[in-house]
Amino acid sequence: MRLSEAKIGQSYEVERLDTMDRVTRRLEALGLTGQTRITVLNSKKRGCMIIKVRGTRWAIGRPIAEGIQVKEAAL
Repeated sequence: MRLSEAKIGQSYEVERLDTMDRVTRRLEALGLTGQTRITVLNSKKRGCMIIKVRGTRWAIGRPIAEGIQVKEAAL
């Protein structure tokens, strides 16, 4: 599933990044790689998403969230 379809309060693991090469490289440089755990803190219908990655809160736009493939994290 795409990160943009994720539910608020749930944790997910990154499966792969399907964004433009420069965006993918930037996300990987910031620590968003495969198997990284993400928690969705807030999500606007048409706007940005607030996520928690490795203890840091990020605001990402909807187009970037559409390119991040995730699966539900095991407890």
